[in-house]
Amino acid sequence: MSSDLSATTGRSGAGTTPAAGVPPGATEGGAPRRQTRRNVIALLVAVVAIDVLAFIVIPPFPKGEPGQRITGIGDLITANLELPAPHVVWDFAPSDPVPAGAIIFNHPSISAPIFTTWLVIVVVLVAVFLATRGTALIPGGRQNIVEFAYESLENWAISLGGPSAARHVPLFAAFFLFILFSNWSGLIPIFGKFEELRAPTSDVNVTIGLALVTFVYFNFQGIRALGLRGYLGKFIVLSGFRQGIGAGVIDLFVGLIELMLEFIKPVTLSMRLFGNIFGGEVALGVITALTIAIIPIGMLALELLLNFVQALIFSTLMLMYTIIAVEAHHTEEHPPADLVDALDPSHGAPPVAAGAH
Repeated sequence: MSSDLSATTGRSGAGTTPAAGVPPGATEGGAPRRQTRRNVIALLVAVVAIDVLAFIVIPPFPKGEPGQRITGIGDLITANLELPAPHVVWDFAPSDPVPAGAIIFNHPSISAPIFTTWLVIVVVLVAVFLATRGTALIPGGRQNIVEFAYESLENWAISLGGPSAARHVPLFAAFFLFILFSNWSGLIPIFGKFEELRAPTSDVNVTIGLALVTFVYFNFQGIRALGLRGYLGKFIVLSGFRQGIGAGVIDLFVGLIELMLEFIKPVTLSMRLFGNIFGGEVALGVITALTIAIIPIGMLALELLLNFVQALIFSTLMLMYTIIAVEAHHTEEHPPADLVDALDPSHGAPPVAAGAH
């Protein structure tokens, strides 16, 4: 009977009893955990060793003075700081320099953020082309990844904006991919060595451009859906005067405030993205200059996550601003009939004949 039971369960009595002095489960997963700890320790030691070797073989130098030795921590911090004013890669009018302290000017040139923007666009287009080439009815591994990524963005957009948001998903995904790759480009080490390379979203001019495109798009969609009169009617509200002068003045004042807030949206969009990306790069550079490689690696992982979140926030706000723009203002809603019947049982009841009891 015991042999039949052992054959049925696939276990024998000899294999179920652990060795003396060894706690149950000690041999299951213990060795992999120890090997993982060894690998992590070896990786940290290798990173520190490479960091020290690089400091000896290729010593850092003060910003703009290659070949010179650093004189202190101040040189290390300055070498990692990147001023908001972009570096000019190609100057098409060198005889007419920009005045010192100028904020808004028209000077034909290609700055580092614009040059890097072109590189990011090429990388995104090539990546999308290679990822979507050769799609089949039965998807493979690469196609599954692409479809999962796009469907995740689509589901996110529809969960926030409803079915009407589906038509805006392509632009939402384009904004997300471009901003994500632009944010992550600034974390590549080579970007800190060449002034010609700079993360596009760390330049306020690029983020303002993205915000203005968003501003034009959601206002265009609002006018397209409601008409010019209906769209402006969301901000210039005169119907409140039917209920009195006080109510009309309040509605008109609130509508004008909402109109002013529409012009604030591009400012908040651009400054939020610029501040987070530029500030993150400066903080990462300073931490790298002041500490050994272990702490910067942890902060680099944090920046990867934060840059992803910032790309998602910007593209999501673009989507929500569009959804709000196409909605009619103060749509009057009536409660459903079943709710009215529940509140007022006499509603919908047949009239009682005169004299009936």
